Amino acid sequence: MSDLVETLIEDARWEREGLAELAEAACLAVCARLSLPAKGFAISLLGCDDARIAVLNADFRGKPQPTNVLSWPAADLAADADGSPPDMPDPGDAAGPAELGDIAIAYETCAREAAEQEKSLRDHVTHLMVHGCLHLLGYDHIRPGDAGLMEGLEVEILATMGLDNPYD
Repeated sequence: MSDLVETLIEDARWEREGLAELAEAACLAVCARLSLPAKGFAISLLGCDDARIAVLNADFRGKPQPTNVLSWPAADLAADADGSPPDMPDPGDAAGPAELGDIAIAYETCAREAAEQEKSLRDHVTHLMVHGCLHLLGYDHIRPGDAGLMEGLEVEILATMGLDNPYD
């Protein structure tokens, strides 16, 4: 492993699901697709429960309810309004990798969504980790053009991992 993702597990159910390995594989696949050197970057991941993510969601987004995944980019790399992809960050140097940001993911919400969508929790979590990693790199889905670009990348990256289109 490249140690791109540093994982902190607060909810032991994530250990059983192999969250650290799923996250590492997903974020490596994102870096590969975007031609970014994985060794040049670092991501912090929190595997938590709905109660914890509800607090984070309230604190940072003003929405006091659980959500599946949250991300906090270390830098504003957002795409311009013209629909072009965001600028890619510069990798770290000998002093250490460049921080891409933080991601938090909630077990109960992810498990419920996977069951509702009739897919494995592992596949759903992999998709959410690709999604969260793309957010750290400036991709978003607020404007329709941005959403199409981001979702297209997600589908492409997941296909390289042998996973089906999550939007079908």
